[in-house]
Amino acid sequence: MKFPIKKIRKNFPILERKINGFPLVYLDNASSSQKPKQLIEVVKDFYSYKYAPIHRGNYNISNEATFLIENIRHKISKFLNSSYTEEIVFVKGTTEAINSIVHICSKCVLKKGDNIIITQVEHHSNILPWIFFSKQIGFEIRILPINDDGILIFEKLEKMIDSRTKFFSFSHISNVLGIMNPVKKIIKFTRKCAKRNSTYVYILVDGAQAIMHQKIDVQDLDCDFYVFSGHKIYGPTGIGILYGKRSILDFFTPCYGGGAMIKDIKINLLNFSKSDIKYEDIPWKFEAGTQNIVGIVGLGAAIDYISSIGLEKIHDYEKKLAKYAYKTLSKINSIKIYGMKNQRISIISFNIGSHSSYDVGKFLDNYSILIRTGHLCAKPLMKFYQVPSMCRVSFAIYNTKDEVEFLCKKLIYLEKILN
Repeated sequence: MKFPIKKIRKNFPILERKINGFPLVYLDNASSSQKPKQLIEVVKDFYSYKYAPIHRGNYNISNEATFLIENIRHKISKFLNSSYTEEIVFVKGTTEAINSIVHICSKCVLKKGDNIIITQVEHHSNILPWIFFSKQIGFEIRILPINDDGILIFEKLEKMIDSRTKFFSFSHISNVLGIMNPVKKIIKFTRKCAKRNSTYVYILVDGAQAIMHQKIDVQDLDCDFYVFSGHKIYGPTGIGILYGKRSILDFFTPCYGGGAMIKDIKINLLNFSKSDIKYEDIPWKFEAGTQNIVGIVGLGAAIDYISSIGLEKIHDYEKKLAKYAYKTLSKINSIKIYGMKNQRISIISFNIGSHSSYDVGKFLDNYSILIRTGHLCAKPLMKFYQVPSMCRVSFAIYNTKDEVEFLCKKLIYLEKILN
């Protein structure tokens, strides 16, 4: 069946907009995706007629809202194929999820002399939290390197895992190179190495760039944690998901305190201990304070929307579009595209000669072509490729070959002007 691109584009009102007389060409989807009218209508309806605090009121619309939110949690559990609904924790986004896990592990798991592993292609949100706590506790951060094509040097992982290795945190898809890591293979190998060294290595997968492009099955992957942001998957900002295995979440202690996350608390300020706190069951013990209720509603609507199209169809369409874009962009004489062409999905990062990525981005903006420029929140990767910044185009379900051709036409024109 042919991908219904015309029908899909009609679902995104912002694509009707023109800038400087040119139709909007939105190619910054790795940063954040646009929102379908189906989501906008659901959120508007909830705000207008159904809004109420959840897990607090004993009146009708509060109970209705609570029921709706917990149904969405169940929907997300099915979407990720988690074993239990309570393995789904609502957070602000990928960044908060990673920070929370690092914070908790730094209290419950990591000790001075331990080590954790991340990769050379990580986003700053999967680098900085580890650095902050490594300085406080004294654990070592080991970096799994890549080759010139941006592929992880898998052979080096075995030597990096020892009896003091406690955590391995890595991205499913690089936000710069668009290369999909062989997650299942990496996890299986890590488990094998950890067992050989008589240790347990907690594994976190940053799914921020993968969640909108393909079906995720956390049971099949066998990761301990999988995290993503709602705004990447056509949902609202300020909402995300932290998936964690039930046995691990039961063991972990929350890093935030507030309303709705405790069953009981006994306070004697002269003699107070953690044993005086009785936490709620999972997942609620990790959801302190009033949650982003409308964000959750919007995320549920976004998942309904992409599910109605079909993730397999989405994956196939975007993979073909990225392949076409790579082939078309490669015809530009002075272009430098980073990373191996065959293993990428949806993201292409490049530079035009030695020209500033910022200048390239501003030039394209004149023609209503919106791309990302800069260090892409991945400075270590910029240093690896010895560049200060890159241009990045990233695709979603509403992008087309015509948009790719228009982009290339303007880059060729820019090349002539600059040279």
